[in-house]
Amino acid sequence: QVQLVESGGGLVQAGGSLRLSCAASGTVSNINAMGWYRQAPGKQRESVATITSGGSTAYADSIKGRFTISKDNAKNTVYLQMNSLKPEDTAVYYCNADRITTRYWGQGTQVTVSS
Repeated sequence: QVQLVESGGGLVQAGGSLRLSCAASGTVSNINAMGWYRQAPGKQRESVATITSGGSTAYADSIKGRFTISKDNAKNTVYLQMNSLKPEDTAVYYCNADRITTRYWGQGTQVTVSS
């Protein structure tokens, strides 16, 4: 089992920045990739960014150039640096970890961007 705990969400004005953190614990060996999804009210959950165990990254088109995913292997933690935030970035952000054939989810952290 893998436990994921997100932190760093909050309320920010448009144009501002936030950094989300996701700390993994439990059986963290053989995690293939970790990432961030988000879900806005009335919308489906969507992938925002992913990072593989080898460090390869992928981003949704809507956040390219504004968000950066990174990881600290020693801390088993993944980060999402979010810059130039827009009101449409408002959502609950969820961390996920893919280990072998199982996907694990965190509890989510709210990000609200005011205009």
